[in-house]
Amino acid sequence: MKELLTKKNLEYAERTKEIADKYVRPAAAELDRNQTYPWEIVKKLQEAGLMGVWIPKEYGGEGDGIRNLCIVIEELSKACGGVGVAYAVNALGSFPITIHGTEEQRQRWLPAIAKGEKLVAYGLSEVEAGSDAGSIKTRAERNGDSYTINGDKKWTTNAGAASIYTIYCVTNPEKGTRGISAIVVEKGTEGFTIGKEEDKMGIRCVSLHEIHFKNCKVPAKNLLGEKEGIGFKNAMMTLDKARPGVAAQAVGLAQGALDLAVEYTKKRQQFGQPIASFQGIQFMLADMATQVEAARRLVYAAADAIDAGATHYTKISAMCKLYATDVAMKVTTDAVQLFGGYGYMKDYPIEKYMRDAKITQIYEGTNQIQRIVIAKNLLKESGSS
Repeated sequence: MKELLTKKNLEYAERTKEIADKYVRPAAAELDRNQTYPWEIVKKLQEAGLMGVWIPKEYGGEGDGIRNLCIVIEELSKACGGVGVAYAVNALGSFPITIHGTEEQRQRWLPAIAKGEKLVAYGLSEVEAGSDAGSIKTRAERNGDSYTINGDKKWTTNAGAASIYTIYCVTNPEKGTRGISAIVVEKGTEGFTIGKEEDKMGIRCVSLHEIHFKNCKVPAKNLLGEKEGIGFKNAMMTLDKARPGVAAQAVGLAQGALDLAVEYTKKRQQFGQPIASFQGIQFMLADMATQVEAARRLVYAAADAIDAGATHYTKISAMCKLYATDVAMKVTTDAVQLFGGYGYMKDYPIEKYMRDAKITQIYEGTNQIQRIVIAKNLLKESGSS
């Protein structure tokens, strides 16, 4: 893998690995068991200057792009998938601002995000609007110099920790997806409340809540961009840009599980020899390693396309998310199999990797949706309707 990495990439990997080994891995089981947000780890990431990797330098970030973001996410996820997403969701929540925010909005919000002083959440999904994001019902009505928001959001990652929330609302119900706008809501705004915390199968240390708006009055200057109606486009562009991060989380989980499986099979004795000496086990390990490396390279290809300023990266972004997350589910499941009965027990860390991996196939667009996205772009490129 190292032959793919620049000096800057390696620096990020080493800095993150040090935090992962010292602080994430030892705490992962307890964070998972108690569903506790990793505030101490976030603090270490702040101190290491890793919270603004993807944010442009003019707004206080490192300006080092999506590939370096993916490298940090991967290294954290090798140790704990929950910590990986707790970090990555700040990129998801801030991309709407970097994509369509005005200069004033970027200057107002991004520096604090870059320093890790304020965490971000992304409010798109609702009870009746998951894959069908265009069906959101949360309503924002303009009243002079403010918007009044009413509605509810579901499965908002980081909701319990964030200070800044990018919320997608209907501002003109008669225009369909062209009537959706993005509005930034700050923690403490009257009428905005954090609701039920979800009890999750995996990624348990990152907070996931319902959020509610009841006559929540927000300044009109918090509308992202300079006009209404660009919210759906903003949401789709954000997801295109963020999907390599989900894929990197999946690669980290798969690599972490593979590393544990290799070590275990070298030590586990059956029939008088390590099970790693059996050809059937070796074939499984070889397939797992090949799949992880293929996924990683596809993630880098998508990240590099974005960093290079490509204008059309929807297809490769969907491809890397689809492939890497399917690989994560397969590799972590195979790793549990290699651990045998021990793999099913919480005494060993491997079962957590499988639980954490499952969500990567679901959030930020299910893998069924990714296949639709890929196929539509493929047919469009070939000239088919």
